[in-house]
Amino acid sequence: MALSLSFWTRFFVHQLEKSSGINLPPGKMGFPFIGESLEFLRMGRKGTPERFIQDRMAKYSTQIFKTCLLGEPTAVVCGAAGNKLLFSNENKLVTSWSPRSVERIFLSSRQTSTKEESMKTRKLLPGFLKPEALQKYVGIMDSIAKWHLDNHWDLNETVTVFPLAKQYTFMVACRLFLSIDDPKHIAKFANPFHILAAGVMSIPINFPGTPFNRAIKAANTVRKELRAIIKQRKINVLAGKSSSSKHDILSHMLTTTDENGQFLNEMDIADKILGLLIGGHDTASAVITFIIKYLAELPQVYNEVLKEQIEVAAGKQSGEMLDWEDIQKMKYSWNVANEVMRLAPPLQGSFREAVTDFTYAGFSIPKGWKLYWSTNATHKNPDYFPDPEKFDPSRFEGNGPIPYTYVPFGGGPRMCPGKEYARLEILVFIHNVVRRFSWYKLHPNEDVIVDPMPMPAKGLPIRLRHH
Repeated sequence: MALSLSFWTRFFVHQLEKSSGINLPPGKMGFPFIGESLEFLRMGRKGTPERFIQDRMAKYSTQIFKTCLLGEPTAVVCGAAGNKLLFSNENKLVTSWSPRSVERIFLSSRQTSTKEESMKTRKLLPGFLKPEALQKYVGIMDSIAKWHLDNHWDLNETVTVFPLAKQYTFMVACRLFLSIDDPKHIAKFANPFHILAAGVMSIPINFPGTPFNRAIKAANTVRKELRAIIKQRKINVLAGKSSSSKHDILSHMLTTTDENGQFLNEMDIADKILGLLIGGHDTASAVITFIIKYLAELPQVYNEVLKEQIEVAAGKQSGEMLDWEDIQKMKYSWNVANEVMRLAPPLQGSFREAVTDFTYAGFSIPKGWKLYWSTNATHKNPDYFPDPEKFDPSRFEGNGPIPYTYVPFGGGPRMCPGKEYARLEILVFIHNVVRRFSWYKLHPNEDVIVDPMPMPAKGLPIRLRHH
C-alpha cells in the first residue's frame, strides 16, 4: 500500500511538473515503486557509496539532482552550500525525516511521528552529554576498555575486530545508559540488538527472512528485555533504592516530565533507549574498526599514535584511570580518527523533508519532497580535500576543513548530540589498544561494504603482536 501511494505521488508530481512548468532538479526517478533504491544500496554493498552521488553529480549537476529513494521523490543536495542549506534551515524550510522502516520498528513513532520522537529525545539528552557530565564517564569507559581487552584480546593471537568493537561500544552504552555491567545480562540481548541495528535502514519489505522482517522481530525481543529492566528500575526508584544508578539516562527518563507535565510511559522509554543504544554504539564501533584497519596499513601513523598515548600514560600513576584532561592531550589521535571518518564515514548521509515550497540553485523543491545530503559529496571531493584518497591527519590541524565540508556528525541544529560522547569512547579504546598491541591484517585486500555503515567484508581479522 505504501509503495503504491508512493508511485501515485510520483506520477502526480510528474504531471504537475509538465502542466505547471515547475523547474525540478535534473535527474531521473528510476523504476516504478522502487526508484533508484536498489542502485543506491548496491553501490554501498560494493563498498563505493560515493559512486551513486559522484556519477549523478557529473551527469546532472554538482549542486543538486533528483531521484527516488526508498519509495520517495528525493532531491539530493551536494557540496558545502547544500549542507549549509539543510543544516541551517531546520524547521524553517526542512525538517527531519526517517524512512518508513524506522517508523515500523519504533512503535512509539506510530503514535506521533519520528520527527516528534526525535525532538523529545534530544530534549532529554543535553544534561548527559555536556562536558561537565561527560567528564565522569571517562574513567568508566577506561575500565570497560581494559576489561574488554583482558577478556577478548589478550589471550588470543588473532581476533576479528568489528564484532569485538561492537561488544565494547555496546557494553559502554549499557553501562552509561542503563547501569548494566553484567556481561551475561548484556549478552542476553546483544545479538538481537545487532540484527535490529542492521535492519533499521533496510527496504521496508516485511517478508520472512528479509532484513526488515528480522529487524522487527529483533526489536520486539530487545523491547521486551528493556521493559523488564524499566519495570524493575521503577520499583527501585519508588522504593528509593536507585541511588547507584540515579545519574543514568534511564532514571532521568523515569523521573522527568514532558512539557505537559506527563511522565513517559514504558513503551516510549523503551523505544528511546533503543534509539540511543543504536546511536551510542553502532557508529563508534565502525570508526574504531577502521582506525584499526588504517593503523595496520600505515605504520608511521601507528607509531605517532603510540608515541602520543605513551606520553599520556607517562603522566599517570600505576592503576590510575584516564580522566578528562588526558583526553584533551590526544590531539594527533583525534586527527587520525577524523581522517578515518572522512574516508569511511559511519553516517553516509541523512534525509530531510521539505515543509514548504522553496528554490535552491535555480531549481524548485516542492513541499513534501525528501532531501538527502551525503557525506561523500564533500568528503571525497578534491575541491575541498586535495588528493582525497590520501590518508592525511594534518588536514585537521589548525582551523581544519572549510565549514560544512566535513560532516560525519551532521551540522547546525541537527549536529549529532553524541559527538563528544563518541570522541571519548573512541579515544579511550585507542589509548588502551595501541599500548598493548601492534597488529597486521590477515586479509590485506579485504573488501569494504556499506550496509548502511561501512564494515570490512570479513570483519577485519588481524594477528596481534603483544608489546
